[in-house]
Amino acid sequence: MPRTTPPRPVDITQEFPELAPLARTAVRLHPRPGQPAVSDSSVGGPLLWPRDEPWPGCPEHAGPWHLGYVPDEVRDSRRVLTAGWARAEGNSLTLTPQEREVVDRVGCTGRRIPQDGPIPLLAVVQLYARDLPAAEGAEGTERTVSGGLWPGPEDADLLQVLWCPFDHDEDCLPRVRLVWRRAAEVGTPLSTPPGPSVIGDDNYLPAPCVLHPEQVTEYPAPHELAEELAERVRDWEEPRDHLYQDALSVAPGWKLGGWGNWSFSDPWPMECPDCKGPVRPLLTVDSGEWDNERYWCPVEDEAAAAAPGVVHPQPQEPTQITIGRGYTMQVYSCERSFGHTPLQVMQ
Repeated sequence: MPRTTPPRPVDITQEFPELAPLARTAVRLHPRPGQPAVSDSSVGGPLLWPRDEPWPGCPEHAGPWHLGYVPDEVRDSRRVLTAGWARAEGNSLTLTPQEREVVDRVGCTGRRIPQDGPIPLLAVVQLYARDLPAAEGAEGTERTVSGGLWPGPEDADLLQVLWCPFDHDEDCLPRVRLVWRRAAEVGTPLSTPPGPSVIGDDNYLPAPCVLHPEQVTEYPAPHELAEELAERVRDWEEPRDHLYQDALSVAPGWKLGGWGNWSFSDPWPMECPDCKGPVRPLLTVDSGEWDNERYWCPVEDEAAAAAPGVVHPQPQEPTQITIGRGYTMQVYSCERSFGHTPLQVMQ
């Protein structure tokens, strides 16, 4: 089922024409629970990986053990909780003693778990260029860099994102690895990739989701506006129910491109970790698909939520990924080289 972002409450460029040149195209990925195949674009699904290409690992997290969680136990706990909520009445969740044992086995703080060698990275995102919507105004099904939607090299048509499921550095984020490739050149795919025996945070294990990419238009968060313009926007929105940052500027959820949704900090100059050159937003990993005000909730999800008999505790968190205390991780790519180390920022 496609996902459709509802129209914005107002056309903000009619109120502030100087915002029009600042518009950027973003692609909301709209991950939703499913069973993606290796040939699908997905979050948490299998990757089209060559059998003769080594699966990447994290040398900073090698054995003999780590404090964390067993991935299969996390999956079992999620399955039990999903089934429990499906039969729940209202907001009351009741588990059987056997189900409670499965949930409690995961624990709250993790435990010491053996790990032989470097931690294998987790598959997080797979995106085929063919699954992106055609750029508005482009001929046919143009999805190239010049079309504005495919964010990678012109000689690639597949983006794969993996990460180490442990916090890295002072930012406390899972370290990302980007792989660009041509799907037709993969040859014989790897049937069963290695998986980690332990993950540092159960919030870093993505639930399998299929994608429903949709093109939207964004404008800068108030933090990135010129001070005089930001002040006028604040004055304009004060008597209105819809806030510029929440309803009119940056879309929440997993997405490609667009603007950064700055929240607890102000923007700062950012540069490529390798060459110190300029960077641009590539991928946003969000803890939720929309906020409590539901300004950006797709019309299809609103309809499903209103259907009788539908019970779901957190429909806006399909990937079951949480960044920090419910923030986002934005991945920036170097404008000079797609092979350079991506920059990661928590916002």
